[in-house]
Amino acid sequence: MNTVRDLRRGGGYRCVVLLACSVAMHAAAQPGSAEVSAAETLLFETDHLAGVAAPATLVYEFRRVSNLDPGFSDKVQLDLAGAKGKVSATLHFLSGTNKVDLPALDEAHGNPVLLGFLERDIAEMKRLTGGSTAYFRKRLRMALAQEAQLSSQRITYQGKTLQAQAVRIQPYLHDPMHARFEQYINKTYTFIVSSGVPGGVYQLRSSLENRGRPQPGTTLASMTVGGTPAPDKNGQGAKAPAPGLAALPEIDETLTLISAVQHQAQRTP
Repeated sequence: MNTVRDLRRGGGYRCVVLLACSVAMHAAAQPGSAEVSAAETLLFETDHLAGVAAPATLVYEFRRVSNLDPGFSDKVQLDLAGAKGKVSATLHFLSGTNKVDLPALDEAHGNPVLLGFLERDIAEMKRLTGGSTAYFRKRLRMALAQEAQLSSQRITYQGKTLQAQAVRIQPYLHDPMHARFEQYINKTYTFIVSSGVPGGVYQLRSSLENRGRPQPGTTLASMTVGGTPAPDKNGQGAKAPAPGLAALPEIDETLTLISAVQHQAQRTP
């Protein structure tokens, strides 16, 4: 089954029908287009679980750093089971108040940690901006279909150096509605996958850097190399930013594979 093309024709991802993000992320940016981008193929048309012998458990570390609220670290666990040549997957994404509830998959091919990561990220964007989840999903899928940057790189997993591929997108950089989400225009997503690691997905990251950027709607005078405000046209030094001005958001969320445990299959009588 060609998942991307099926969804372009209006169908649903049958294995994850309850996970709305998967439908949006597999849909094409241009209705009616039959072509699938290299980024879409790498992330959604590749059987990342093909090299994992079930039953097995993949463990990932999730790390959030933010200047808006306290950061935290937690674990994400993917339990894989095998039956009749198929792999079922149950994803435990974070815990406590940060837990993301996701449906189990009876027949999994792509690694569901990717969808869990994006589902949480989209929910966070909605919480922080008040924007529409449908709109954020649309920007993500358009970026993957039209503007993704692919590159090769090396990673280190379990002490081994492996070849990997990275997909990088900035969905809001050329957003026609960027004025509404100006603080998030620099947000970057990086997906690192490798056939050399169990489950195919090595690291997922969303990063927002605003250091040195002025608040939306403000104008700052140029600075000299030494950091002293340059004189304005009247020979006066530039005024310092108004006290009490809230800092622009700085957020970094990273999910990294840390271990894979193979379990002994249970024998049936």
